Amino acid sequence: MQYKKLTGLLLTGLALMLSSCNEYLDINNNPNNPDKVEAALLLAPIENQYVLGIQFDARYIGSYVQNWHNATSGVVWDAQGYTPSSDAGGELWRSVYWKGGRNLLNLIDDARAGQKWDYLGVGLLMQAWGWQMLTDVHGEIILSEAYDLDPNKNTFDYDTQEAVYARVVELSREAIQNLNRADGAVSQAALARGDVLYKGDRLKWKKFAYGLLAINAHHLSKKASLYKPDQVIAYVDSAFTSNADDALFTFNGLSTADASFFGPVRQNLQVYGQSTFITRLLDGTNTAFGGVKDPRLPIMLATSGDGQIRGITMGQGQSTAASVPLPTRVVSPWGTQLGINPPAGTTGRYIFTDRGPFPLMTYAQLQFIKAEAAFIKGDKATALAAYRKGIEAHLTAPYVNVSATDRAAYLANPAVVPTAENLALNQIMLQKYIAQWGWGFLEQWADMRRYNYDANVFTGLTLPTTFYINNNGKTVQRLRPRYNSEYVWNADALAKIGGLELDFHTKPLWFTQP
Repeated sequence: MQYKKLTGLLLTGLALMLSSCNEYLDINNNPNNPDKVEAALLLAPIENQYVLGIQFDARYIGSYVQNWHNATSGVVWDAQGYTPSSDAGGELWRSVYWKGGRNLLNLIDDARAGQKWDYLGVGLLMQAWGWQMLTDVHGEIILSEAYDLDPNKNTFDYDTQEAVYARVVELSREAIQNLNRADGAVSQAALARGDVLYKGDRLKWKKFAYGLLAINAHHLSKKASLYKPDQVIAYVDSAFTSNADDALFTFNGLSTADASFFGPVRQNLQVYGQSTFITRLLDGTNTAFGGVKDPRLPIMLATSGDGQIRGITMGQGQSTAASVPLPTRVVSPWGTQLGINPPAGTTGRYIFTDRGPFPLMTYAQLQFIKAEAAFIKGDKATALAAYRKGIEAHLTAPYVNVSATDRAAYLANPAVVPTAENLALNQIMLQKYIAQWGWGFLEQWADMRRYNYDANVFTGLTLPTTFYINNNGKTVQRLRPRYNSEYVWNADALAKIGGLELDFHTKPLWFTQP
């Protein structure tokens, strides 16, 4: 029995322990190791692993976009660098190619064969979502040869980001077509068996597809020949209509096996403290909103022992000297002491709980995309309307839920919601940043790279005083591909795109270029 060797993609191990030996499967029908698994049993684990892939890598991307920083000074990720010969920052790669991988293809095959058009639509959309996330993080990825089963193949070539973007559009449109079908074996109850995210609601999945198309199209804002703001707006208008459509993934939260990666039971954020950047955005010291204190401040951010809310500055860490008493130190997202595991019984706060939720796409996020697209187009009236809806949506999100009184006062303040003629791009981008804090790392990073970390757009953003040595003074633009699959096994293909260069992580991505 010979296992297929997929050196670049780690596809020999399937999440449900499916055998890869076709000859064996042809003559055996072992119920404990089936050769065919129905789509309903495959979808939930794939959804879960895609979410965890984002959360794993958010420890590093979260530092790049200044959501949080390490309590220890000089950590390479806070210097916009990377850890050589390490899989750190490679979990999403692993999730898409291995934990999804052939499992997702098996889901799609089972759905086609059984005329489960709803499962087919969701499966295609999951594949599109995976490619979009992966290319936005890494740039060039392996697409056309991703699932080549030639056992003698040892090198898997990378595709251009432009090709990946086009494939996302194709898959999303095909997904919508299938989600529109009501014939065959289609029912909400059947889809709900495997669908953790939307519990079988095809309409919400279709809205998610349009949201993904909006993100895909909007990322091209720097490409004058390709960017179409009216199309972006149309996609957003076909996507989420309220917070009720938000894609919020929740966990059982009973143990380390089924809890959110961000929850206290899994102990993964004990060295990360909220950044000075987000703290100043919310406490009124950032000049973008006229010194107005944001009512979301005590809800989103953790309070030090003395009742003050503080943040860590990029690369500086936090002193543990006796001159900096414990009550004045920045705490973890759970509100516990940095640098130690959370005490037993810690419940967490905001979205940093064992059950989550962890947002994947929200109505607020899409409204800010619409606002920026309209602003670029020159339609400030539409931009302002979407901007206000985005703020209000986040203020009323179930994991935020600002009081009606505070909400009304904040929205009525002209420093926060100005007239259409006075609306500025930095206000749109910063409110979008706030609404995505703690979960929207990939979109935040796409925004920062589209504007080249411009402090005129991201008011108050500062870059590291000392970059990582291999940056050569340049900002980070991508995560390097997963070390063990690419640098160990697929180096020849990686060399063709410059991936062996020490500063490869500073090479701009296609979508950020004119």
